Amino acid sequence: MAGQARTTIEQEFIQRHPGSRERYERAVRAFPSGITHDVRYFRPFPIYAERAQGSKKWDVDGNELIDYAVGHGALILGHSHPEIAEAVAEQVRRGTHYGAGHDLEIEWAERVCRLVPSVERVKFTASGTEATLMAMRLARAFTGRDKILKFAGHFHGWQDYAVNGEAAPFDGPPPPGVPQAVADTVVVAPVNDLEFVDQRLAAGDIAAVILEPSGASWATIPLPEGFLQQLREITRRHDTLLIFDEVITGFRWAPGGAQERFGVVPDLTTMAKIVAGGLPGGAVGGRADIMALLEFRDEPGWNKQRKVAHPGTFNANPLSAVAGATCLQMVADPRVQRHADEMAARIRKGFNEVLVRRNVPGFTYGESSVFHVMLGVTCSNLRADDLRIPEGVDPAVLKAGMAPKHSLALHQGMINEGVDLFHGGGLLSAAHTPEDIDKTIEAFDRTIGRMVEEGLFAGA
Repeated sequence: MAGQARTTIEQEFIQRHPGSRERYERAVRAFPSGITHDVRYFRPFPIYAERAQGSKKWDVDGNELIDYAVGHGALILGHSHPEIAEAVAEQVRRGTHYGAGHDLEIEWAERVCRLVPSVERVKFTASGTEATLMAMRLARAFTGRDKILKFAGHFHGWQDYAVNGEAAPFDGPPPPGVPQAVADTVVVAPVNDLEFVDQRLAAGDIAAVILEPSGASWATIPLPEGFLQQLREITRRHDTLLIFDEVITGFRWAPGGAQERFGVVPDLTTMAKIVAGGLPGGAVGGRADIMALLEFRDEPGWNKQRKVAHPGTFNANPLSAVAGATCLQMVADPRVQRHADEMAARIRKGFNEVLVRRNVPGFTYGESSVFHVMLGVTCSNLRADDLRIPEGVDPAVLKAGMAPKHSLALHQGMINEGVDLFHGGGLLSAAHTPEDIDKTIEAFDRTIGRMVEEGLFAGA
């Protein structure tokens, strides 16, 4: 009918997902806010998936989605890879938990040690959060120092020692539930400030520096050229351990992670996501003399006074071990990472071309096989083929992300178009095809057009 108002992006989202809406109404009665992970909080309700294969997943309403969450970054081979699925299915029939050692845990460990340059010995955990917790404890035990230094904006899981300084304002009070006494053992360095690190380490009370070697939140705030090399020199000069949190970058930036890609070897490395082949699992690996603190010994007093304890019911369970070992065998081939990198670069270039052509404020950037979208930020010097962050953009703006109105409309609009983004961007896999990327860029173009029609960039 002439003059009839067009359905808004949000109205279309609600109409397309009645099944997800019904499930969310049930979920809020069982879970706080109806979710099982904070990142999945979404208005007016999140989508509910029914199955997934390769680069795609299907929601409970039958909508097909090209997926850029890929298991929060865990699935570099795509959903339900046949070799991993078959290996896990066979292992389920043999046993899910032996309460004993098994061949698969040894094979899994050997593959980690072969691939990751810093790892002389390794221990498995059940998650990335547990891995960073254990790495920090090892560092304190090895050095006899109490404090850990981290960088503002870097994410190291949700354990008490890691959450300080993760979200802006970076210098705020400890998050709810974290004692001030615990927070006082963590020093938060300003974003990418090596001079601060050098001066602070001179005090001699820092056990270790921990960071994401991609920069904060999987390259949301990238590191300057040569940053890791300079940080490695500074930590060595002050006899301080260096921990790379490779929970996301591990086996994604290169078969041996960011440390292989950039040629910088830390003392300890934390891993999760890809390391377990899409099942729950994490790991800590590094120098043999540091990892030796986890050993049992016959020396008087060692086991009670020096040894670092490491229980964990599901550490290296057979299902995670077989999935991890199978996955690492495949990701040892650098063609896996190369393909994912190429697909991510294609998305970044295509999205920027859309923004330039439509004269919409914003930019897309990233490195390796990830991309981030920032809308509503004016960039007078943006070129479609320039994948760097435009000059003059405040890192705090990057970490804070898009304005909620832009973020919500973009995510809803892309889902309407058959694309599921992740946290204002996404991660690629070996399963994503050039056709997937072309469809994604077209979906982005249509979504940005709808956002312009709804006046979401007025005054930006």
